[in-house]
Amino acid sequence: METRSRINLWSSPRNISTALMYAFAQRPDTTVVDEPLYAHYLSRQPTEADHPGREEILKTQNPDGNEVVRYMSEGEFPTPIVVFKQMTHHLIELPEAFLFGMVNVLLIRDPREILASFNQVIDKVTAADIGLPQQGELFDRLAVAGTLAAVVDARRLLEDPPAVLEQLCEQIGIDYDPVMLSWEKGPKEYDGSWAPYWYEGVHESVGFRPYRPRPVELSPHLELVAKECLPVYQRLLEHAI
Repeated sequence: METRSRINLWSSPRNISTALMYAFAQRPDTTVVDEPLYAHYLSRQPTEADHPGREEILKTQNPDGNEVVRYMSEGEFPTPIVVFKQMTHHLIELPEAFLFGMVNVLLIRDPREILASFNQVIDKVTAADIGLPQQGELFDRLAVAGTLAAVVDARRLLEDPPAVLEQLCEQIGIDYDPVMLSWEKGPKEYDGSWAPYWYEGVHESVGFRPYRPRPVELSPHLELVAKECLPVYQRLLEHAI
């Protein structure tokens, strides 16, 4: 089947982006692919963060980013829409041309909330590990190229999923389908091999959980990382739907 729309969801927050991937997966016209560039990133990782399941990811996923990009850009899929859930920091040492032939969405989140979650799984966290500086750079490149469809803020999405999803679909150029609001509890066949380390919370969900502010306590080091990332987040938030 001809794939009419190839969509990249460029994210820093993993749980919220996984929930958004699950939402798109409920659509009968959509195929989802979970972080196809993860092995590529791990084989070239510029930071010291110890990613759980690293060896399994490198064994089960193609680490050749150029081949993966060709698959994303030219591969055949069983549905007219395909959504690639991506981590922004995975986009390293790759030609940018493929970005401009696809629809791109940035999913952002308050950096203090990202760090509180991310640090539960990974130590030695830097700004580059959570991808917010890269999101700011990617925003600029995509905006100039005219291939940035939307910026979605995680809090706004959780506060009103129907309204944000409907606007997101409109800006992507597809019809909104209310089936995106719920899914079955548990692991999914399209989860990446890293799901046991990262997706426990979203596996317990059956839809977007209402946003509830929680107190966030960070180490002095992580507070400095959050301070570094905050201006980027605030700038992108001005463009969020």
